[in-house]
Amino acid sequence: MTHTAHAPLIAYLDAQRPLPPMSALALRTAVVLAKWSERRRTRLALAQLDDHMLRDVGLERHVAWKEARRVFWRG
Repeated sequence: MTHTAHAPLIAYLDAQRPLPPMSALALRTAVVLAKWSERRRTRLALAQLDDHMLRDVGLERHVAWKEARRVFWRG
């Protein structure tokens, strides 16, 4: 599993009382799906920003467009 913001929580839970294998798989699947959903939402929002907003966050239009077009399962 790759390092994510959720990794410390999963490691903590595993250290306290290891989850049954199916539960661990379900938890990891839920974490991946949540990450993908967040990426999709943020990339859609990025595509909607106007030039003024992009300047505020320090991005040029072509950079924002390239990021917004990436598929959600790629980090």
